[in-house]
Amino acid sequence: MSEGRCSVALMSSVVAPAKEANATGPKAVELVLLKGQNGVQLTNSTLLNPPQSPTEAQDRETWSKKADFLLSVIGFAVDLANVWRFPYLCYKNGGGAFLVPYLFFMVVAGVPLFYMELALGQFNREGAAGVWKICPILRGVGYTVILISLYIGFFYNVIIAWALHYLFSSFTTELPWTHCNHTWNSPRCSDARAPNTSSGPNDTLRTTPAAEYFERGVLHLHESQGIDDLGPPRWQLTSCLVLVIVLLYFSLWKGVKTSGKVVWITATMPYVVLFALLLRGITLPGAVDGIRAYLSVDFHRLCEASVWIDAAIQICFSLGVGLGVLIAFSSYNKFTNNCYRDAIITTSVNSLTSFSSGFVVFSFLGYMAQKHSVPIGDVAKDGPGLIFIIYPEALATLPLSSVWAVVFFVMLLTLGIDSAMGGMESVITGLADEFQLLRRHRELFTLLVVLATFLLSLLCVTSGGIYVFTLLDHFAAGTSILFAVLTEVIGVAWFYGVWQFSDDIKQMTGRRPSLYWRLCWKFVSPCFLLFVVVVSIATFRPPHYGAYVFPEWANALGWAIAASSMSVVPIYAAYKFCSLPGSSREKLAYAITPETEHERVDSGEVRQFTLRHWLVV
Repeated sequence: MSEGRCSVALMSSVVAPAKEANATGPKAVELVLLKGQNGVQLTNSTLLNPPQSPTEAQDRETWSKKADFLLSVIGFAVDLANVWRFPYLCYKNGGGAFLVPYLFFMVVAGVPLFYMELALGQFNREGAAGVWKICPILRGVGYTVILISLYIGFFYNVIIAWALHYLFSSFTTELPWTHCNHTWNSPRCSDARAPNTSSGPNDTLRTTPAAEYFERGVLHLHESQGIDDLGPPRWQLTSCLVLVIVLLYFSLWKGVKTSGKVVWITATMPYVVLFALLLRGITLPGAVDGIRAYLSVDFHRLCEASVWIDAAIQICFSLGVGLGVLIAFSSYNKFTNNCYRDAIITTSVNSLTSFSSGFVVFSFLGYMAQKHSVPIGDVAKDGPGLIFIIYPEALATLPLSSVWAVVFFVMLLTLGIDSAMGGMESVITGLADEFQLLRRHRELFTLLVVLATFLLSLLCVTSGGIYVFTLLDHFAAGTSILFAVLTEVIGVAWFYGVWQFSDDIKQMTGRRPSLYWRLCWKFVSPCFLLFVVVVSIATFRPPHYGAYVFPEWANALGWAIAASSMSVVPIYAAYKFCSLPGSSREKLAYAITPETEHERVDSGEVRQFTLRHWLVV
């Protein structure tokens, strides 16, 4: 038998394989002609170069271990809100009945969106802006989420600074929020809570040592008249903020090689502490009453629209979608990583952490309610007040209170650090992938990013800083995140195409997503997000802190901050459309067609201009 060899790469006129969408370029193929004794010719071909990811030619670092990635995602998604927000919502909205709308929205919207972002980043192997080569006109969505992550860093790092301040203050024989005998205390401070019955008109004005320590001893709020009277930064909080920034920088400066090691501590420590606090909490008097209040089922509350709205909004914010973090983290995965399994694991861990933390929180709230002979509703609250006032007050009454306080604030510190790392990584990866100069000087760029967040965070550590914090928390990461996620899912499922996106996932994992996921991406998730956006606008309430109501100019500034991120989407879309060559039809074709398919536009083949593209699922 004789044998002849020739390279198809040199014989494109003879063999011209069809070029698929998102093809990674021509593949060299060795064609072997086999001549049999009966004169029949047989052929056999072999790929000389195996399939690669779209950007595998670039030297992109990957996670050292799969566990580094999982812990990073879990550490980002499981943050302070899991401790201070979910348990309160569950208690407020019918106890165990709240799990019905929560799990429903988790299954039909939360997990699909989480899965979508992981797959999007892993396939394109770029940050939040770079992935939009799949639909160039929507690249502004990437810049929007990067800007939102930057805004969040301005005030989120301050929470970590507060926790660090409390941690340092806990290394003492008597916790400073135990009694009213300190210089920052006011005449209204009372060591004991007022009972149910009031003996005088001033009883309702009494405050606790824990409340006064937070607002007067830490924040120095009494030295400010409002947001227009901030005062200079407090040196104690500024020092703590410097330590937070230093910790963030050295966790991020070398990329995922360093951050992937840090999360082994920051992502696992909270679970150790939560377990220890649970063991201590359930032994306290009144703990059973607190847990019973947390889990009491009132299915009649499911008839109220507010319960479903709270569940929908909680899903959007608790998973961390729409911030570019999941895209950035998954972009460092190996191309063949099973992102579907990762999505199921991490969302399940996040939800279980939220639910189990409620047992810890309400065991202590039940203890506080019994100790002061008040209903649990009088001590149950969400937000910073829970972890910086109510919980420290409960810990101060325990034996070895300083030890428990140290343990608790170490947990808060680790919960906050890895979430802050995720937000900063979104900004750094997103911009470094767009500008090669920044990528080549990542260490310097990381320093500039953390320094920028530090300088603007100084506004939040002034005497009136809590007002700036409240304004940013209310506007910087509310409706704008929902808008970004809505635009993102429309861009992926409709403009890029859910069928093409499924092909990408099949190329990575070997399996096409089932019809369920495709229906969620194309119909259910967009409708869900549109509903949440409309509700968030319709139910908008101006921010306030306690009895303080923000002036009109402050609310206008808040809306300007929110609009500054959302406006990037239409501004960039208009710029992209105008900068493209050709007629209006050709401009639109180039704008909504993936960059890897632009040669098809030249030949007049634009799948986005066909009815099948918009109807197929």
